[in-house]
This record gives sequence, structure tokens and C-alpha cells, in this order.
Amino acid sequence: MLHRSLLSRLAAAGLSVFLVLSWSGTSARAADKIKAVASFSILGDMLRQVGGDRVEVVTLVGPNGDAHVYAPTPTDAKHLSEAKLLVINGLGFEGWISRLEQSSGFKGLVITASRGVKSQQMTEEDHGKSKQVTDPHAWQSLANGWLYAENIRDGLIQADPEGRATYEANATKFIAAIETLEQQVKAAIEKVPPAKRKIITSHDAFGYFGAAYGIQFIAPQGVSTESEASAKDVAKIIRQIKAEKIPAVFLENFSDPRLLEQISRETGAKIGGYLYSDALSEASGPAPTYLEMFRHNVKTLTATLPTSG
Repeated sequence: MLHRSLLSRLAAAGLSVFLVLSWSGTSARAADKIKAVASFSILGDMLRQVGGDRVEVVTLVGPNGDAHVYAPTPTDAKHLSEAKLLVINGLGFEGWISRLEQSSGFKGLVITASRGVKSQQMTEEDHGKSKQVTDPHAWQSLANGWLYAENIRDGLIQADPEGRATYEANATKFIAAIETLEQQVKAAIEKVPPAKRKIITSHDAFGYFGAAYGIQFIAPQGVSTESEASAKDVAKIIRQIKAEKIPAVFLENFSDPRLLEQISRETGAKIGGYLYSDALSEASGPAPTYLEMFRHNVKTLTATLPTSG
């Protein structure tokens, strides 16, 4: 309780005791939050959805950022050193995260959001040689997004048992929204004839989306933006677009558009718009959350693909 003499001085200064008490309560609530770090923006949103008001979220790779080639900063290390838990995708997505954990001295809990996902393998060209690699973009299936939410919920409960009821309620609400959107996505794509469900994207980030919803994605780059498309690969894609009359190429929000613009010019396939693959948009953009990202991508795809044979 505030001392009476202090209350008198505050009143004399024209300050509201209510405001002072409110400020004190707000500070206490802020101090009670657990600090959690998410490796990139999509996980940052999922963590906010499930964590709610009990969690202070810091995202390392922000909106429109490329986590494949990210270089952590000293500020990232400081945030991680102060955090109680770290949420990562796994599946080899964040090649830099182990070095950051070590340099920061992080001692908290690591939640691997993709734990339990049935991972997909894909062939990637490396200096003229083919190799099998794990596709890390598992969040591009809403069914996997459901699993991500459960893993984040369970990790938060482990780190903060007192918040169990909050985390379970938030996760249930988030998963229900994912389930509803899943049905909407399937209904929208079913309107496009299977033979017409072929598009070109910058890099191979939509393998899980394609497998879940029956769309063939063709990319000049491999699974990572670190790989470069060879002239041979580009020529092959150009021939395929012309032979199969693929209607559109789609840019990604963080990728250099010049390669796809070249392919568009040489084939006549139109630029169908921007898709969000590895990063959300800024808050004022079309894909500021995981669910909005899916809605935007499906709307952009189906607006371009033909809905009749």
C-alpha cells in the first residue's frame, strides 16, 4: 500500500493515485510474462496465438525476411540469453540456430514445432549432382500447422505449468480456426481442374502445400534460397511452361523477382502475384498472420488458375 504522505504529495502534484496504481499493476503483469523467442515470423505468430497474454514474443527473422540465409545479430543473442524458451521449425530450416544458441548461452527449453511431422524428401541439384534433402517447409500444410500448434502448446505448458488452462484454451481456438480454413482451402482448389493445377514459384517452398491440396509447384531454385538455378534448369522450365501451357508464375515476398520476370517474358505466362512462403507480411500487408497467409495464397492462386477445363 502507498504511504499516506506519498499519496498526499502525489495529490498535491495533481497525479491520479488510480493511474499510479494502474501503472504498478501493469508493470507487475509485464514482469510475470515469460519471454519466448521464435526463429521466424510464421512461428512468431503461432506462438502469440497459443501463448496469448502470458508470453512476451521476440521474433528473430521478421516479416518478409529470408530465414534460409539469415545472419544472427548480437541483439538476437541478447534476446535469446534472456528467454525461457525458443521455438524453432527444425527439419534443417534454420542452419544458423545452433551457433546462435551456443554464442548466447541459452539455457532454456527448445520447442521444435515440426516434431512428429511426416517429412517429405525432395531432389535438389548441387553443382550438377542430384541429392536427396528434407523439405523443411512443413507449415505449408494446414494439417501440419495443427501439429505445430499442439507442439507449441505442450512446450509452453512445460515451461509455464501455471498457464496450462490459458495455453490449452488458446490452442483449441487456434486449431479450430485452422480446421475451418482447411475445409475452405480444399473447396476453393477443387474448383480448378486437376490438369490445370500447375504453377511456377521462385524456390521450392510449397511441396507440402502441393501434396496436401493437389497442386504441382515447379521452381527454378531448390528447397533453399541459397541454391541458384542453372541455365539448364531455367531452359527446362521454359520448355515445360510452353509445352503444358502453364498459365502463371508467382513471385515470393522475399525473393529476387528478376528470374521469374525473365521466365514470364520468354513464355508469355503472366505474373500471378505474390505468394507468402517462408515469411509473413508486415502488419499492414495481406498476410500478417499464419491464417491470413493461407487465405491470401489460396485467393491469389485460384484467381489466376482456370476454373474450367
